Amino acid sequence: MEVIFLGSGGSLPTKKRNLPCILIKRESELLMFDCGEATQKQFFSIKAGVNKDMKIFISHMHGDHVLGLPGLIQSFSLLGREKKLEIYGPKGIKKFLNCIKRTVPFNLSFKINIHEVNEGKILDEKSYIIEAAWANHTIPCLSFALIEKPKPGKFNPEKAKKLGIPEGPLWKKLQMGESIKLGSKIIESKEVVGPPRPGAKIVYSSDTRPCKAIEKLSKNADLLIFDSTFDDSKKNKAKEYGHSTCVQAAEIAKKAKVKKLVLTHLSPIYEEHEEELINQARKIFKETILAEDFMKITI
Repeated sequence: MEVIFLGSGGSLPTKKRNLPCILIKRESELLMFDCGEATQKQFFSIKAGVNKDMKIFISHMHGDHVLGLPGLIQSFSLLGREKKLEIYGPKGIKKFLNCIKRTVPFNLSFKINIHEVNEGKILDEKSYIIEAAWANHTIPCLSFALIEKPKPGKFNPEKAKKLGIPEGPLWKKLQMGESIKLGSKIIESKEVVGPPRPGAKIVYSSDTRPCKAIEKLSKNADLLIFDSTFDDSKKNKAKEYGHSTCVQAAEIAKKAKVKKLVLTHLSPIYEEHEEELINQARKIFKETILAEDFMKITI
């Protein structure tokens, strides 16, 4: 999977940072988390593709997380998208999009399915699930976890050859966990395939105060992308506005035993001195990096 930061700022766009948007390329599918203003500009800059299988997950109904949706949808239509688009979000997302469609007329070239969701498992696909948990913000706000299901174990070609299995479709069946028949003999997958491997886990928590629900959701994540609007000197302000500091983000990462933390949703006030945020966080959790627009992380 490739994680691309299309927007890493918060509240207001700046010269360096667009508003929140995380894009995950997973096999042939695109998964987008939040859609701040001008997301379509960022999206088309990386040539992610107009007509791919795609799902969008909106954390909450604040403008810097949702106002990019109308522009993205209309741009997709102008460019001839045909595949349906799945959109998931909290209560209000359906009314918002229906209002846009009604009051800002345009020709929609594809079907949109809108799902208003709650906490818990909100999507169960063949190879991954999406779980959500309520964050602690000033309005209802969801955090999301993309959790891959266990993957087949490592295939051992030498063992397959010794068993006389010809390379090709039979190898593929065994790799996928199926047994095969070779002459009169049944060969089980486990004879040539190692134990299942755990899938990756990516957690995105946009606007939130530190809370147990997000700590639990983040447990053992390979990558935690977390609200770091302020530095530690402004923790009272962060609490008032429903956000976290970089230090609080690092503390969550440490408690949840994640592998890597990315600080995002950075306030415009740090445009010229962002090193304060990363330096404070790394004192608590060493494996911390600062999000930048168009930064890519491969999981």
